[in-house]
Amino acid sequence: MNRNHILIAAVAMAAAQFAHAEPASMLPASNPFAKESTLPFKYPAFDKIKNEDYEPAFVEGMRVHAAEIEAIANNKAAPTFDNTVVAMERSGRLLNRVQSVFYNLVGCNTNEDMQKLDKKLAPMLAAHSDAIRLNSKLYQRIDTLYAKRDKLHLDAESKYLLERYHTDFVRAGAQLSDADKAKLKAYNAEIAGLQTQFSQNVLKEANASALVVNSREELAGMSDKAIDAAAAEAKKRGMDGKFVVPVVNTTQQAPLAVLTNRATREKLLSLSLARGSHGGEFDNRDLVLKLAKARAERARLLGYPSHAAYMLEDQTAKNTDAVNKLLGEFAKPAVRNAKKEAAEIQKVIDAEKGGFAATAYDWDFYTDKVRQAKYAFDQNQLRPYFEYNTVLLNGVFFAANKEYGLTFKERHDLPVYNPDVRVFDVFDADGKQLAIFLHDPYARSNKRGGAWMNAYVNQNTLLGTRPVIANHLNIPKPAAGEPTLLTYDEVRTMFHEFGHALHGMFSNVKYPRFSGTRVPRDVGEFPSQVNEMWMAWPEVLANYAKHYQTGAPMPKELLDKVTASQKFNEGYRTTEYLAASMLDQSWHQLTADQIPTDVLGFEANALHQWGVDFPLVPPRYRTTYFSHVFSGGYSSGYYGYLWAEKLDADTVEWFKENGGLLRKNGDRFRKMLLSRGGSADVMEMYRSFRGRDPVIQPLLERRGLTGE
Repeated sequence: MNRNHILIAAVAMAAAQFAHAEPASMLPASNPFAKESTLPFKYPAFDKIKNEDYEPAFVEGMRVHAAEIEAIANNKAAPTFDNTVVAMERSGRLLNRVQSVFYNLVGCNTNEDMQKLDKKLAPMLAAHSDAIRLNSKLYQRIDTLYAKRDKLHLDAESKYLLERYHTDFVRAGAQLSDADKAKLKAYNAEIAGLQTQFSQNVLKEANASALVVNSREELAGMSDKAIDAAAAEAKKRGMDGKFVVPVVNTTQQAPLAVLTNRATREKLLSLSLARGSHGGEFDNRDLVLKLAKARAERARLLGYPSHAAYMLEDQTAKNTDAVNKLLGEFAKPAVRNAKKEAAEIQKVIDAEKGGFAATAYDWDFYTDKVRQAKYAFDQNQLRPYFEYNTVLLNGVFFAANKEYGLTFKERHDLPVYNPDVRVFDVFDADGKQLAIFLHDPYARSNKRGGAWMNAYVNQNTLLGTRPVIANHLNIPKPAAGEPTLLTYDEVRTMFHEFGHALHGMFSNVKYPRFSGTRVPRDVGEFPSQVNEMWMAWPEVLANYAKHYQTGAPMPKELLDKVTASQKFNEGYRTTEYLAASMLDQSWHQLTADQIPTDVLGFEANALHQWGVDFPLVPPRYRTTYFSHVFSGGYSSGYYGYLWAEKLDADTVEWFKENGGLLRKNGDRFRKMLLSRGGSADVMEMYRSFRGRDPVIQPLLERRGLTGE
């Protein structure tokens, strides 16, 4: 260790033990990550950040963090909660600063330089994490404290933090031999690199797999503006005279609901289903096999039969039997309902003298016709009443005001990474500012698919930070001057993602480890799913569902039809979700010796064994573009949406039993669950809130799965 490193380590040790100040780094002051942002709430200075700023900040961030950790591990003083656990919670601030911005922007505003760096950083960060979690001296300090935790007189959150640290280190391999630690590091580096490559392939394949047609007639059914947008997209890609319709991350594609040309529908769905599995540079089949094997081998090294067994032990589900039981309970009724729905679609096709059997690419197109026949409305009748800005301000924000007393004020003085991003100050019921909220609504070619929430700054009292939270959607951007009219599902997604945002904004914990949404993955969706209930709550719906041109409220008869159709197409929705969840479990419950050689063959067999191989309902994600589990944080955890929905449906019943959209209800939910993050066992928090364990009946009823 050179003289500078010794000095840095000494400074780090002093900072970790005694001060709140951040240790000195050698990053040039011109780098925007060198110091904490001076903007409100430490909001990122997006206008000052350049591609070339990231790598030196990461390198220096890892170096400083490593020095801090070494100082803690080599502290000559006996281990105490403050000089070990709290010191670790204070460490890594530079690294955290650059990570939070870089990885958030990689998801929503990436570019080629960032993608190259992402690939380069993956194994470096994996090695950095390993160096901490596999540090024997550090683990001995934590283990010593853990052994006498009941005698340390810690408050409940601090004791739980110590227990979590001990669990984290053991699960990360701290008790392995040196030889096995070396093997584990190699697995972690390999997995990190494969996950990054998978993610980049999915994004590039989505752009390469866009639907290309030669005439407007082939896109009949789409609006003139949408067809014009397809022409503009083609021109942008150097294909003047053609029309390009990009694909999104899910299997089903929105245009399938309106395209009248059956051949075009077939081509679009075929392109979607083939992603990552038809050869070429973005084919993910080999990556899937390597990932599945590396994850399984790592799990075996850590003492677990499979990657799923390893991952689930630290979730509220605890084991594969519990997950398999939940998914299995839904499979038969979901497929049964989907087949009933398919029969109704076939009746419409036959009545129109279609002369063909319904297929997966017909489903969305004819489902709307079935809906219209059963309820006398189609989805397009709703869109004029769902204008984006009105939904956000008079729907999402209005509900948060009624339930929690929050108010919002848009501001235009803070920098953004894209002109479409909106920024709001969020004020609590007492008038004090609670958070800053970013809303990024539109799809872009450099933005990953789906919708998500993230935090640029997490709340915790230890470091005195307050939340900067963002929601990201993928709504197609209309032509200039045109309104953004949403589908029913897009409105639901806005409410859903804001539920995650509330979870982050309401955080009131001491330690960074527990802040906001840092809870077990399988309950992470719970608060967001609860927030969906306000979308159709009469008082809320009446406040935002107004015609974008006339301001007229949605007619009661249309509203009644929407309400009556709530369980419509639930067989399909549940089956496509289950199929994806079951693929996740099928791949990750394999032992290291069971990895197949044929990805698509394994997929087909897995769906058959689970009983969800219904050709009209393909999985929401097929294996080769299933980013949630092969590049995101949901490996073995995609079931969590359903697991969380069990809690959600039971909670919705509680709200209804207690008067619905009332401040006292929101305040109780906030105090007992949302504000506490991961600072206690989530199921214990839920039992305290509800007075009992969750029951499944409300969820079965919601999804229309209770009858034969």
